[in-house]
Amino acid sequence: MPGDPALLWRPSSQRAASANLSRFMKEAEVCSSSGIADYAALWRWSIDSPAEFWRLVWNFCGVIGEGPGDLALERPDQMPGARFFPHAQLNFAENLLRRSDSSDALVFWGEDRIRRRMSWSALHAAVSQLQQALVAEGVKAGDRVAAILPNMPEAIIAMLAAASLGAIWSSCSPDFGVQGVLDRFGQIQPKVLFAVDGCFYNGKTPDALGKLPEIAARLSSLSRVVVVPYISESLRSTASPKLSLFPIILPATNRKPWSTNACRSTIPSISSFLPAPPVRPNASSTAREARSCSTSRSTSSIVISSPAIEFFTSPPAPG
Repeated sequence: MPGDPALLWRPSSQRAASANLSRFMKEAEVCSSSGIADYAALWRWSIDSPAEFWRLVWNFCGVIGEGPGDLALERPDQMPGARFFPHAQLNFAENLLRRSDSSDALVFWGEDRIRRRMSWSALHAAVSQLQQALVAEGVKAGDRVAAILPNMPEAIIAMLAAASLGAIWSSCSPDFGVQGVLDRFGQIQPKVLFAVDGCFYNGKTPDALGKLPEIAARLSSLSRVVVVPYISESLRSTASPKLSLFPIILPATNRKPWSTNACRSTIPSISSFLPAPPVRPNASSTAREARSCSTSRSTSSIVISSPAIEFFTSPPAPG
């Protein structure tokens, strides 16, 4: 833009006025004793009055949970050490799955190979099935669920199912070697491990099943391994001779809505505040609009096998 070479894009006044950040600023102006005319003023208020700022964030975002309680921020002058809403409890999956309609929840592209979309209602159904499978496997609050998965819909589904039960989620990339996986997961002793058969990277399809038998054998805490077919429509048992594959589909009667009786826990300490307004020579602060990019389509189905391996399949969607 003329006169400001550092400015790459500016939203229209109508778009800026309807943005969530603009709505939040208006409510912040009511809550604060001083005027909040721009992002810099909002940032200043978040620093000067952090407890009031974060209480407004909780209410504005409609956080589902038990709280926020009387205290929004404990030890605000300590970082690390500050605790946000120490008397509140919430569940991450319960908050993310508040919607259940036909609009897109996930839009997924696997390089130029696979395109899938998943609606909020389909995401609910998939998380419900996997939540039930994890419960049947004995997963409970505090247990660890691990994954060797790329950024794909099944990774989100598995994370949400684990989080809904209060289980601890940890993941790594499929390109990790055996020792790299063991260094990460050996410390937490997961009960269930999700793993992909391979992935698409830079036009290639490296296989990931070959290392899975050794990883599973050296993680003595595992009671179940769940394989996600991605690079092939059906798993090749010859790629993993130590893993038997006996699929048994979950009964249709078990496909009930995701349980809202989620395990809620206290909010972990975090060290993030509202980012400071950008500083540019000869330019005033401008509000930035952030878009959230979600990921997937096609209804995913969960297939159970016994005794040590499961399928987690997702038929490709048309188009």
